[in-house]
Amino acid sequence: MTEAFLHYLWKMKLLDMQQLTTVEGETVTVLKTGEHNTDSGPDFKNAKIKIGNTTWAGQVEIHVKSIEWNQHNHQHDAAYENVILHVVFENDAEVKTKKGIVLPALEIKGLFDKKLFQRFESLQLSKQPIPCSNLISSVNEFTISTWLQRVLIERLEDKTKFVAELLNKNKGDWELTFYHLLARAFGTKLNADAFQLTAEALPLQVLAKNKKSKHILESLFLGCAGWLNDSFKDDYMNELQIEFSFQQKKYHLSPIEKHYWKLLRIRPASFPTLRLAQLAGLVFQSSHLFSKILEANTISEMRKLFIAQPNDYWQLHYLPDKNVSEHESALSNNFIDLLLINTIVPIVFHYGKLKGEESVQAKAMNWLENISAENNFITRDWKTVGIKCKSAFDSQALIQLRKITAIKNCAYNVQSAIQF
Repeated sequence: MTEAFLHYLWKMKLLDMQQLTTVEGETVTVLKTGEHNTDSGPDFKNAKIKIGNTTWAGQVEIHVKSIEWNQHNHQHDAAYENVILHVVFENDAEVKTKKGIVLPALEIKGLFDKKLFQRFESLQLSKQPIPCSNLISSVNEFTISTWLQRVLIERLEDKTKFVAELLNKNKGDWELTFYHLLARAFGTKLNADAFQLTAEALPLQVLAKNKKSKHILESLFLGCAGWLNDSFKDDYMNELQIEFSFQQKKYHLSPIEKHYWKLLRIRPASFPTLRLAQLAGLVFQSSHLFSKILEANTISEMRKLFIAQPNDYWQLHYLPDKNVSEHESALSNNFIDLLLINTIVPIVFHYGKLKGEESVQAKAMNWLENISAENNFITRDWKTVGIKCKSAFDSQALIQLRKITAIKNCAYNVQSAIQF
């Protein structure tokens, strides 16, 4: 028996809920299992439990054996003072809080299906990319659809944590927060931090005063990113350098160091210099972009907002001074979709949540249903076990399942496979 399995039983309510009593014989009714706490402190917070005729609100601690309460020194820890129920597989000792209050204990040995533990252990020992692959066929399509929706919301909630942090850092300024998030998105995973640092070094007010000139905007982005500190052969780059020197003095700009940028294992179309020029092009052709995004309804309206073209120089270059064959330098449809999936949907979802506008949240999720599914090793693994991605809604949910632990990934499948 493991504590992780007991957490799973409690969270998923897989106990015989009609037969719960404390070791003293009082009836236990679980009104709310609580929020699973993976940090320090009791295992489940904000639980609501009725014991006998009294309803309690507080925390729940779970152990395999009761004596582990004392072995872990919870009896001396004030963080465990608000525990209202001690859930154990086997009750082998009476335990008390720091104040000396005897904790009511719920022994759950024999109150769950033994098949659950057998499958739980097999999932833990599985070496397959998707441990529950042999169980998925037992789950009906409606259950899988409901499950994916639940996991997608979890992924959006995870993504919006960073949005919330940045919004707080920017003192509630949505336009500024959107600008920083959009810049991060242009850097993808490898250069996200460098793009955000560049955006923080280049105030929105400066962009607003120069947005009628694509040339000046490119000089500002490349200059603040530290890419105009070298000597150049190309006339265009020298022109940008001269322009930035003027703008830097005018607005007292402080460029970031060039060492922040990473080029290793990046495809040329994703080189940061081209992405910076594309971002400049987007600023050039946009006005009040975040407001327009909130007003948009269809995914086609959204995509039109992100059609952006840098100066012609970038049709023959990915990096300064390095000529290549002519190529498309505008934002690709695939990259626009990535911006929508990873940045636009999360910030709009969070905006709707904070403003109490459920229709805005629903709209953000609906956009995902109208974007093609992502094609990567994670979605391909799921496809091999019969889970197909119809849209980005599905692929985002399945990516989330791979992000969280293997057992949590499969918990719902285990439950479903047994029930169905």
